Amino acid sequence: MAEGREVTDNGGEVVGGVVGGSAVQLVYRPQPADTLVGLRVRARIKRWGLVLRSVFLALWVGQWLVGTINRGSVDVVSTVLFLLVVLLVGAYPRLQAAQVQRTVGWQGEYRTTVSSAGITTSSDHGTLIQKWSVLQGYRETRGHFVLLSRDPNIMCLEVLPKHGLSTPDDVDRLRALLDRHTTRV
Repeated sequence: MAEGREVTDNGGEVVGGVVGGSAVQLVYRPQPADTLVGLRVRARIKRWGLVLRSVFLALWVGQWLVGTINRGSVDVVSTVLFLLVVLLVGAYPRLQAAQVQRTVGWQGEYRTTVSSAGITTSSDHGTLIQKWSVLQGYRETRGHFVLLSRDPNIMCLEVLPKHGLSTPDDVDRLRALLDRHTTRV
């Protein structure tokens, strides 16, 4: 925890001796599905990745069609390469989520506290403290809150799975905290 700060048993935060009951705590293990949700939200917001993948795929489709028409028959090698590219382009988000999972999954259980001071995430191996100023906003999905960094490429994501909350009321409290300190995007 940060110096001069502690969390009470009920999730309230003590800052400078004053208790504020607005902190929300999550306890979870990062899952590839959680990361995939975050990456999909990022892709919808940035859109460049989707555009580039679509253009790349369209070029491969065009190359395959032109080659097939010029030869008058389907070439096995060209078709196999084409199908491999389609598979890789379609699987790219899942491959990326699996890579992120290998990076964060070994750290075990995450304990995240969202308060008016920011977001503090701890595991057995480290602690990350983020102020609200590093975030451009958040997007809520059916099972997650995805916090997006302010940098132009949105290189950092914080995925807060709703299943990490201890009570159903915590979803509304977390949403209220996020609305108070950042914007929906």
